[in-house]
Amino acid sequence: MKKGFDNDLYIKMQGERILERIQKFDNKLYLEFGGKLFDDMHATRVLPGFEADAKCKMLLTLKDQSEIIFVISGADLERNKIRADFGIPYGTDVLRLIDKMRGLGLNMNSVVVTQYQDQPAADKFINKLTQHGLRTYIHRKTKGYPTDVDVIVSDEGYGANPYIETEKPLVVVTAPGPGSGKLATCLSQLYHEYRRGVRAGYAKFETFPIWNLPLRHPVNVAYEAATADLGDINMIDPYHLETYGETTVNYNRDIECFPIVKSILTKITGDESIYNSPTDMGVNMAGFAIVDDDACRAAARQEIIRRYYKAACDYKMGNGTADAVERIQLLMNQNKIAAEERTVIKPALEKAEKCNSTAVAIQLENGETVTGRSSKLMSACSSAVLNAIKSMSSIHDDMLLLSPIVLAPIIKLKKEVLCEDKVKLNLGDVLTALSICAATNPVAEKAMDMLVCLRGAEAHASCILPEADMRYVRKLGMNMTCEPEFGTKDLYGF
Repeated sequence: MKKGFDNDLYIKMQGERILERIQKFDNKLYLEFGGKLFDDMHATRVLPGFEADAKCKMLLTLKDQSEIIFVISGADLERNKIRADFGIPYGTDVLRLIDKMRGLGLNMNSVVVTQYQDQPAADKFINKLTQHGLRTYIHRKTKGYPTDVDVIVSDEGYGANPYIETEKPLVVVTAPGPGSGKLATCLSQLYHEYRRGVRAGYAKFETFPIWNLPLRHPVNVAYEAATADLGDINMIDPYHLETYGETTVNYNRDIECFPIVKSILTKITGDESIYNSPTDMGVNMAGFAIVDDDACRAAARQEIIRRYYKAACDYKMGNGTADAVERIQLLMNQNKIAAEERTVIKPALEKAEKCNSTAVAIQLENGETVTGRSSKLMSACSSAVLNAIKSMSSIHDDMLLLSPIVLAPIIKLKKEVLCEDKVKLNLGDVLTALSICAATNPVAEKAMDMLVCLRGAEAHASCILPEADMRYVRKLGMNMTCEPEFGTKDLYGF
């Protein structure tokens, strides 16, 4: 994909902007860190050139001046909320991210469980963190929130929360997803800091929507599509427009709660003019690092289509709502985006119709599209991936990459030892077999080396793929969409 975003420029500008904001206060800033700290796959898809760990790299430039607080909602723990792009629960994601931060040498402060109501799942999570020696805090619902500011900013409100001891000028408050309680944690800390005589500050770092792009820019529309289940709507920031005469973009939740947030900040700090708009609170510099607007527009349009298929499949499987699907359809209609713009859809459907089976199409870096179909031996996804790496390696289609001698014991294991009802090889099985064959077969080794080239490849399936395949599709980094149809009448396996 054509590069549209300068990652190095972004890291430099973003770090400088945060340092500037710290200096506006008593060298103490609580930064509400929205979006993904690591693995920001949405940003990589809509801003080609944005690296998935860009925000992490930016924090590494501020490593000696920062520490990180993770926030997770007790309600999300109780309902086992899933991070869609990795297919893992929020609680598991927090543990994964803590491990990654430690590995990079970033300063991990603690974990806060917000909206705590004695949920058994939250208690189990807290116990696990405690056993591993991690500082853990509990925040219950804030008394008086959101209307009674006098109670909120008192010992009965934020004062009822434990104070989190911090040392660095920059305290990053982040979470595995939205609605986790980052803002409340920041404001609670601010209340305690002012009681201790520290004139600390608050700021918000939210990549999307990008405040200095037009309201209907596809990159901002893609954010609406990504949050269709939350009902987020991009809006012109009326407070910023009124105060400065400048048109900027924010979203409904921030705009709606701004009067409350400003009242709380004013009550805590005594400064009426600390912020005049939601845009004032932000420090995001992503818009200034866009170097090819057309490339970003094209990439964002593709993401909107992907989000439509994701929402449609979630609804089909009982994990989403019809409202989310209809919301994205409306966005597509308003912006004249047709599903046909996603060029891998037609080959996948044509292959499925021709073979009367499930089919997957993958578009390679050179523009070529390869397909694969389901067979008695392996899944459509497995077949398509093998065909893709064959094509990229210039290996003839008739040549076998997987030795029957290697496949036979895998099939026997699945059937006779693991007692699986279906012995068809999923993508994980095939990748394992390929790696074994590569040890003695140079052709298989050549093909396996091409797997890394599938990262970012566009792909489409003629039906909803089983989780056994999707788990490895995500690990390979492919942008897979599926028709919102079941490929089988079986109830188990999705």
